[in-house]
This record gives sequence, structure tokens and C-alpha cells, in this order.
Amino acid sequence: MSVMSPFPRPKTLVLPPVPYAVALYASWWLGENGMAWPLSVAGSFQEPIGWLAVAAGLALLLWAVLTLWRFRTTVNPYRAATHLCVSGPFRFSRNPIYVGDWLIYLGLMLILHTAWPILFAPVVWLIIRHGVIRHEEAHLTARFGAEYVDYLNKVRRWL
Repeated sequence: MSVMSPFPRPKTLVLPPVPYAVALYASWWLGENGMAWPLSVAGSFQEPIGWLAVAAGLALLLWAVLTLWRFRTTVNPYRAATHLCVSGPFRFSRNPIYVGDWLIYLGLMLILHTAWPILFAPVVWLIIRHGVIRHEEAHLTARFGAEYVDYLNKVRRWL
């Protein structure tokens, strides 16, 4: 017999990395199948800038995950949070993991030399914002109440 938690898990609709991965795969596929829409920015610095963005995104992801582990709460968007993280990268963004995902996404766009990800970006953003973040915020509000509302008023959703 399972015991019902007073704070059920977030009702997350999609695993967060999936929209980014699908958009990047579709961008690569379109480029490989003659639907090239080349992107050329910053001349010969395009790829190094892309790799720098990927590295920054991975560093931010790692920092956020280590902070969540330090607070002994979950990284899994399908599990209930046990603690509210307000330190580390969570001092600057309520969603540093998703900011890291965007840095990686944009970096890979530069590395792949394709502008297709720009067209997919609004769809990815809508899926992440309404399919994931909205549900996480509702869960955290129910779980932590005034403490989370105070955090909402102090820290921006993205940056």
C-alpha cells in the first residue's frame, strides 16, 4: 500500500531535454536533406563561440545539479521537491538548468552552422515554459507557500 504524499509531484508534461534535442535533430536533418539555411556569424569565431556557449551551459547545469544535491532535493522534474534551493545559481535564476539548456542549444546552433534552431526556438520555449516550468512552479508554491512566493518576488525566472 502506498502512502499519498501531501505534496504530490509536479505534473510535468515532457522531459525537459527532449524539446531541445528534437529541435536540434530536426535542424540537423533539414540541413542534411538539402534544406540548408546556413548560419554564419562572427566569421571564423563561430565554432569557438559555440563551444564556449556549450561549455558555459554545461558548467551552469553542473553547478545547479550540485546545488540541488547539496540541498538533498531532486533534479528529476517528475519527483516532489524536498527543499527549496535559493543559493548557488538559484540566487540569480529560478531555472538555471533551463538557462544552461538554452546556452547549449544556442552553442550547438553555432557549431552546426545552421539557423534552423532559431525557427524552432519559440516552440521549444513554449513547451518548456508551459509543459514544465508552469507545473514546477505550481508544485513549489503548494509545497513551500509563502517562502516560495517570497523567492518568486526576489529572483527572476530566467536571468
